[in-house]
Amino acid sequence: MSRILLGVSGGIAAYKALELVRLATADGHSVRVVQTPNSERFVGNASFAALSGAPVLSSEFERDPARGAFPDQAAPTHAPLSHLELVANAEVFVIAPASANTIAKLAAGLADNLLSSCVLAASCPLVVAPAMNNRMYEHPATQANLRALRERGVILVDPEVGRLASKGEQGVGRLAEPARIFAACVHALAEDRVGNGAGAPADGAGVEQKGDGLSHSAPLQGLKVLVTAGGTREPIDSVRFVGNSSSGRMGFALAQVARERGADVMLVAANVALPTPDGVTRRNVATGAELKEVCEQEFPGCDVLLMSAAVADFRPANPADEKIKKTGRSGLELVLEPTADVLSGLAAERHAEQTLVGFAAEHGEQAVKGAGMKLTAKGLDALVVNDISRTDIGFDVDANEVTILTASRNGSTQIDRHHVPRASKVQVADAILDAVESLRGSR
Repeated sequence: MSRILLGVSGGIAAYKALELVRLATADGHSVRVVQTPNSERFVGNASFAALSGAPVLSSEFERDPARGAFPDQAAPTHAPLSHLELVANAEVFVIAPASANTIAKLAAGLADNLLSSCVLAASCPLVVAPAMNNRMYEHPATQANLRALRERGVILVDPEVGRLASKGEQGVGRLAEPARIFAACVHALAEDRVGNGAGAPADGAGVEQKGDGLSHSAPLQGLKVLVTAGGTREPIDSVRFVGNSSSGRMGFALAQVARERGADVMLVAANVALPTPDGVTRRNVATGAELKEVCEQEFPGCDVLLMSAAVADFRPANPADEKIKKTGRSGLELVLEPTADVLSGLAAERHAEQTLVGFAAEHGEQAVKGAGMKLTAKGLDALVVNDISRTDIGFDVDANEVTILTASRNGSTQIDRHHVPRASKVQVADAILDAVESLRGSR
């Protein structure tokens, strides 16, 4: 059991912090909550108090009935200063959501409310999960503030791309899923214990995979994971191309989760505008040929390949160097030629200790049928299949639903299937990496 101090700042995403408290307490952690006055306009302190089982504070001047103690502690006999006692007892401090205003205060070292005062007094790991409108998040001032926090060792859980609070608006700034924020807290706790020489918890939780699919240590520590994401674009002329609808969100979720589990992650992104996950190295490509070249460079040194990019099967045979003019043309005929099968080529060069995971975007109810043959033909360890005929999962949305096919471990030709119901892509990424860890552990 660990003590988690949660700071909640003002914003519509404050309601998601309730789920973060639920996840933490369900996993056996002790939680205290500090709210900014503005956050109480969105979620009342009674909700946090009910879930945490402890008083909630929002002002330096209000009395704390628990006197800075967490639910697993006895209250001291004296009345200490709240902002000092809370952080002295906390083992990790997480702020979710962190508004642009709160982030600016933290970067500047201000202490004008209880939450910001607690931050200045804290010596435990600090996890910050930003949430705001995309224009606010992308503003140079906010980006400079985030860089300043990162340079001080603050752990940032980058926001996701999706629907925002304002009607009809989408973009980067959506609060990360509570499960992802909680995983970052658990990872920070594990890293802090190792750094302080505490080692793994005596109950073995340092290596256990809980039922919620979260990693409670760094199970991929020391491994190099190569992830491809997005969709390639094959030029027709200098301005047009043959492409596909892949947004890269699934691949970026995989990169995030792999990094949170301790892996050294190389992300090869094909035409993706999403922000790079914290701690991940990124190389941008455009065409299938460029992706193939980069993968051939990075593959020999990797332990796990997650090939989620949608690589074009065909490309124009004779792309024009300049823009093809419409004037004087009654039509345009394109001759397409097949592209190289990047994954099969890499699989042919694999060594015994590597784990290869492919992705198949299929259409309709027959999506999984026949995929087993692709798993065997390409020489893969696992194949993740999703149905792109559905509009609520797959391309350019935040959710996915997949079936993970793996070769049977009993030596037969049987294909094992694991269905992952519709969930956020981060949660699906957790399930895929659980399968990877299982495959590597069975060797």
